[in-house]
Amino acid sequence: MKFGTYGRVRAITIFAALLALVCLAARAPQAAQSIRYKLIDLGTFGGPNAGVNGPGTRDLSNSGIYAGEADTSIADPYAPICQSPDCMVQHAQEWRNGAVIDLGTLPGGNLSSGATQISADGRFISGVSDNGIADPLTGATTEWRAVVWTPDGHIHNLGTLPGGTESFGLDVNSRGEVIAASNNAVPDPFSPIFSWRTQTRTFLLQNGFMQDIGTLGGPDTFALTINDQGQITGQSYINSTPNADNSPSCPPGVPAQDPFLWDKGRMIDIGSLGGTCSLPNRLNNRGQVVGISYLADNRTVHAFFWDRGVLTDIGTLGGPTSQALDLSDSGLVVGTANLADGTHHAFVWKDGVLTDVGVVPGDLCSNGLAVNSRGQVIGTSTDCMGTTKHMFLWENGSMHDLTAMILPGSDIDVIEAWDMNDRGEIAAVGVLPNGDQHAVLLVPASAEEIAAANALTVSQPRSTTVHTHVKTSENAVFGGRNRALNMLWQTRRMP
Repeated sequence: MKFGTYGRVRAITIFAALLALVCLAARAPQAAQSIRYKLIDLGTFGGPNAGVNGPGTRDLSNSGIYAGEADTSIADPYAPICQSPDCMVQHAQEWRNGAVIDLGTLPGGNLSSGATQISADGRFISGVSDNGIADPLTGATTEWRAVVWTPDGHIHNLGTLPGGTESFGLDVNSRGEVIAASNNAVPDPFSPIFSWRTQTRTFLLQNGFMQDIGTLGGPDTFALTINDQGQITGQSYINSTPNADNSPSCPPGVPAQDPFLWDKGRMIDIGSLGGTCSLPNRLNNRGQVVGISYLADNRTVHAFFWDRGVLTDIGTLGGPTSQALDLSDSGLVVGTANLADGTHHAFVWKDGVLTDVGVVPGDLCSNGLAVNSRGQVIGTSTDCMGTTKHMFLWENGSMHDLTAMILPGSDIDVIEAWDMNDRGEIAAVGVLPNGDQHAVLLVPASAEEIAAANALTVSQPRSTTVHTHVKTSENAVFGGRNRALNMLWQTRRMP
């Protein structure tokens, strides 16, 4: 999250903690020890930086199509209130069939856009675009509009709920069903997006019809993701009674919030582990949900797993806290938990069994970020102080240094790996020698590509520079689960 996807500064008070396998299909999957990755730099649209959404987002389809965003060479006309930290206009970026595509924006001059998630089958992309029209409710010089890009490459404005002025696309499934956040015209002192000053709700756009999915009893709802069955998870206030203290992850002075599962018109309260702040992170196609929930003291947070009405405390590795970040369709959970000695390690959990993933040899801490249906896990191995030392790949009980598995020939340092599809392809953030950041793909290489790379005469070894991770290890998801939602959380204060 080094590069703010939609870094327009608007505060959110809650809901914050909101590559083709080149081997022939007939071959058996490569063992982790033999996998090498080729690095593909997706570049930019003429500007300095590009970014990858994550963690907790679907950046890669299972067919290897990628969606993110990248800078153009045009200075943002709305500076100093910009969508990217360097105040350049940015556009949604797609990688498909070996080509980088500028997905464009809604009609207008020098507007910005960004992708939020791509459907599992790669046909649809959800996102947001400026429209160039001043917002009469907030005073913003341009409004946001939720958008979806369809298989024909066209961008579609999803509009807003009645009375609303802005919306934000959150996710889309393989059926083309889209969820988006929108304001309405009802005044609301607890609205998660400060500048809206009215209720924040979530709508589902299905077969051309817009539906407000409702709440758990409070004024606001903010969804995160929709699966291919049409089920939705997110979080909602459960009443309209503010609490003086809602834990470090949820702001004071607002009501308690719980995760929910919305299914066929019914919103189910997932509940909590005793506190007033619980936040979901991932939903799989079986309707299972993982996230974080505070205990009754509103200071201790644990990872949770929810399945068909049963909320399970995943526990820890001996220390006080844990967090669950991703979930495969097989029910394999990945996250991070504290040990008794104060360090923290990535974990996997399934059917009540919590397994310590460990660290890359020589490192002290690790963070689990993503898992695919093959049981492969990616994450960071760190110094416990927020500095990423290595990326890791964990598979079949073994930890591997992902950084060392990248073929030579590139001067880009990979510092964050946010998503991995079922073919083992990885969407990551790479740092150029000048400090700019690009989206990169790590794609399992063929034997021929490995041999060709090994035959190269490399004038300099891969850089061993370490980089400070954007998140501290203990709040990797507590303060914002992905770059798209971090845009809302981290803010755009109106002048």
